[in-house]
Amino acid sequence: MKKLGFGCMRLPLLDKRDQTSFDVETFNSMVDTFLARGFEYFDTAYTYHVYRAEAAVRESLVKRYDRDRFKLATKMPMRDFNSQEDMERIFTEQLENCGVEFFDYYLLHNIGVTSYKKACDYDSFGFCLRKKQEGRILNFGISFHDTPELLDEILTSHPELDFVQLQINYADWENPGIQSRKCLEVARRHGKPVVVMEPVKGGNLVNMPSLAEKLMKEYDPEASVPSWAIRYAASQKGVFMVLSGMNTMEQLLDNTSYMAEFKELNKDENEIIRQVTSILNEDTAIACTTCRYCEKDCPMNIAIPDYFALYNSASRSAMSNEILFYMNLATNHGRAKDCIACGQCESVCPQHLHIIDHLKDVSAKFDITFAFTTKK
Repeated sequence: MKKLGFGCMRLPLLDKRDQTSFDVETFNSMVDTFLARGFEYFDTAYTYHVYRAEAAVRESLVKRYDRDRFKLATKMPMRDFNSQEDMERIFTEQLENCGVEFFDYYLLHNIGVTSYKKACDYDSFGFCLRKKQEGRILNFGISFHDTPELLDEILTSHPELDFVQLQINYADWENPGIQSRKCLEVARRHGKPVVVMEPVKGGNLVNMPSLAEKLMKEYDPEASVPSWAIRYAASQKGVFMVLSGMNTMEQLLDNTSYMAEFKELNKDENEIIRQVTSILNEDTAIACTTCRYCEKDCPMNIAIPDYFALYNSASRSAMSNEILFYMNLATNHGRAKDCIACGQCESVCPQHLHIIDHLKDVSAKFDITFAFTTKK
């Protein structure tokens, strides 16, 4: 397979405020182009887009193409079951959602210290192995968000795993909270092929500081900024697939253009990445990837990832339109100041962010301006 996969966590929408308002026409065209250019890997999950992404993939991909034209991956949601019967029900529902008889790749979703314990308690590994024996799963793996030490423990205890999905990007390569390099080294030591998620860190490696972008453009004026991030991930030994959460045709055309005949980064390009990473480390205030796990059970309905993105943008330059976006979001969501510090968000954050403290920072930047603008 070509090394680029279509990540379906951020599908094109008609209304960004409604995660189920799929732009079907655009998604169909993107699927058509992706397959026509020789790519075939699609990655979705039970929980994506408020539990509707699998059905969207069924409509735009599965119903429109023969089964041998694509590889499909989805995931068992670790938070949504409390028994073997629940897992059976969810898996059956996923087959129906996607309109398939088997999954090429199937993962236990978002494995960390808490969810791993749950997977052991409910024998989720045994469940997936049985589905593999039945021919319902061809390749069984985990998506992982935790320490390399835990990953080593899991792969030692479960050599039956066929692959691992890891967050790998140059910003997180040596990040002490993510430890991309060390996790990849663990997977390689156990001989597990790796699927990369978040190669552009939820878009944070697209809109770059001007100095970082200048370094890239001076070296190769024709290469897009995200191409550096995706090629970096794909260049790592042991990686067989890099997922990109594309939601516009422009993104898809760009990604497929340089991944059709993939070339690893050379020595000079890797040095530029090193310099860019140094600039980023001084520039990004909150390293959120917009996975939105934190939002699901927020009792105050706070738009946490959106507020963090606005905060990062406002932190890089003089605040301009960010307050307008904040005001619009706050009409249907809790504001940053409404956080009650329950900790639910921090317990599920794959990036291990101190969300409560960051929301205080967001509030200090936006809520005073919000109040002033409203009074005015």
